[in-house]
Amino acid sequence: MASLSAFQLNVFLILAFTVTAFSALSPYYYDHVCPKALPTIKRVVEAAVYNERRMGASLLRLHFHDCFVNGCDASLLLDSTSTIDSEKNSLANKNSARGFEVIDLIKKEVDKICGCPVVSCADILAVAARDSVVALGGSSWNVQLGRRDSTTGSRTQADKNLPSPLMDLPGLIENFKRQGLNQKDLVALSGGHTLGYAQCFTFRDRIYNDTNIDRNFAKESRRTCPRSGSDTNLAPLDPSHDSFDTAYFSNLVKYKGLLRSDQALFHGGSGSTDRLVKAYSYNAGAFSSDFAKSMVKMGNIKVLTGKQGQIRSNCRKVNNY
Repeated sequence: MASLSAFQLNVFLILAFTVTAFSALSPYYYDHVCPKALPTIKRVVEAAVYNERRMGASLLRLHFHDCFVNGCDASLLLDSTSTIDSEKNSLANKNSARGFEVIDLIKKEVDKICGCPVVSCADILAVAARDSVVALGGSSWNVQLGRRDSTTGSRTQADKNLPSPLMDLPGLIENFKRQGLNQKDLVALSGGHTLGYAQCFTFRDRIYNDTNIDRNFAKESRRTCPRSGSDTNLAPLDPSHDSFDTAYFSNLVKYKGLLRSDQALFHGGSGSTDRLVKAYSYNAGAFSSDFAKSMVKMGNIKVLTGKQGQIRSNCRKVNNY
């Protein structure tokens, strides 16, 4: 009887280990399943960024907007159906989120090189975000892999959970806290705005009405964004908008943050976010290191693993089989 109990215990431990091993994310997840998967993703991302530098910011943003809505599960990529109200139609994504065709191409190339759909769309988003940063001059990091894809999306949750460009600091802190992210994560991840552009309607109120803004910067920005109309006109989020550097933080110290939610991180006092903004503005190594750590942390939000979810054959559609 005692030996039977010991046997049962061993079986239990083996099963527990197996579930843990296949449920945990790992940077080596595809090493044996499809070792050419990550090089293939890198190749497609580099080509897309070479063709259009702005695409790097767009792919990074897709991963961020995916993770903040029910976790990093590629729900953002799903098109609308009779049962899915696509997150692409949310206020933060409609006529704004872009790069979906690059993700489609990555999926096609990866599935071809692997011989079948073994790489999830959620993992593709995470790796493409990293490779975009590297392609634009940023440092690399080990992406944790093994996510699976959701079978549903929610425009309602996207509207509720994605941070607004009009948020103040308490609102941003609370928004990130709901995702398990702290103030250091908030400032570091906001540094992703060293890349890309914003549409006029997202910063119009700031450049005409805010007082914590450099006067000349506001005047210059008004050339791109008049008081009415031209809502989709683009302005760079920082002067070196296609290079991953610390200019974003240097701008905040000079009160040249384009979005209200960006300048909210720096008030000119001694608050924790003020100190981080100052530190990152002159210490590129600290920013790169903290950004990488926060990207990994964000990439772990509510992931699906093991037998949860599915590996989609088409990132825009749920598998029906």
